[in-house]
Amino acid sequence: MKKLVLIDGQGGRMGAALASQLKAAGLPCRIVAIGTNSIATTAMLKAGADAGATGENPVVVNCADADLIAGPMGIITANALLGEITPKMAAAVSESRAKKLLIPVNKCSVTVVGVTELPLGDYVKLAVKAATEILERERETN
Repeated sequence: MKKLVLIDGQGGRMGAALASQLKAAGLPCRIVAIGTNSIATTAMLKAGADAGATGENPVVVNCADADLIAGPMGIITANALLGEITPKMAAAVSESRAKKLLIPVNKCSVTVVGVTELPLGDYVKLAVKAATEILERERETN
């Protein structure tokens, strides 16, 4: 079974929405929620993540063998999310062989030119659709 690492911080609102919709989609993956704080982790677990942990080391350890990593765009930027993403966390995500599903969020100090500003719910739906396509494509090739 594929491993999807879901990373979020602050209140975990985005991660909880992703966990809930990914579970509802019935994807063939284990969702591991990693919060930058315990509030975010708890929110993602309540929303349906299969397992969860909090902090820098769980990000580093779980990104090493992830098949898919999802979260706000700031998870690849050191000191993003009001400083919750440490340089070691950003490096672990960026250097992972996993495919990354990044949701653009202006609070991450990064702007992707050409991306239309959408409500969070729309971005979550697009991320779930992309995860579904990636996991189905990989299942067909195996």
